[in-house]
Amino acid sequence: MKSEDIGLNAALGRLKTYSSRAVGIAALVFGATLAGSQADASEGSFIRTLAASPPPSGAQQLCRQYAWACASKASVRMTSQQEMQIIERINRQVNATTRAVTDQTQYRTTERWALPTSRGGDCEDFALLKKRDLIRAGVDPNKLLIATVLDTRRNAHAVLVYRSARGDLVLDNLTNRIKPWSATRYLFLRMQDPTKPSNWVGVYGRS
Repeated sequence: MKSEDIGLNAALGRLKTYSSRAVGIAALVFGATLAGSQADASEGSFIRTLAASPPPSGAQQLCRQYAWACASKASVRMTSQQEMQIIERINRQVNATTRAVTDQTQYRTTERWALPTSRGGDCEDFALLKKRDLIRAGVDPNKLLIATVLDTRRNAHAVLVYRSARGDLVLDNLTNRIKPWSATRYLFLRMQDPTKPSNWVGVYGRS
C-alpha cells in the first residue's frame, strides 16, 4: 500500500472517531436538555411551595373548629378516574346549591372561615364545604388543599386545590370548570402544606 493511501486511511479513521464522539456528546446534551424540560414541565404542573407561612387570619382556628379540614389520612383507595368523577360532581353540586354571601353581610365581620349556613357563604366557605364533602366521599384529604389567591382583578379570593397525579387543579366557586392552576390567571399566595395540612406554606405563584 502506498504511503499516501496509508495517510488517507489514518485520517479517515480519526474522522470517524471524532464523529462518533461528537454524536455521543450531542446525544448526552440533548438527553439532559430533554430531561430538564420534562422536569420543568412536571414542576410547572404543581404549585411550588417556598416557605412556612402563618395561616390566613380567618383560618387560625380552622383545625380546632373542623378536624377534617386538616386531616391527612385517606379512608379508601380509588383510581384517578373515580376521584375525578367525584371531584367534578361535588364541585358542580356545591356551586349550584350554595349562595354567595359575604362575611360582612352574614357575620358583620370582614373575615370568618366557616361552612356555609342556610344563607350561603363566601369563597373560603365554598372551599371548606367542597373539601368536607370530598373527604366524606373518600377522596384522599392530602390531595385537597385550600389556597388563598388574588383573582384576575387582584381581589382576595380562596379556592380548593385538588392535587391530581398530573398536576394541581382548581375548584372555584366562580366557575364550574375545573382548571389547572396555571390556567386560572390567579396570583397564588399561600396554601395548606401538602405534607401537613394543619400548616400553611407561602407559594407566591403567578399562573
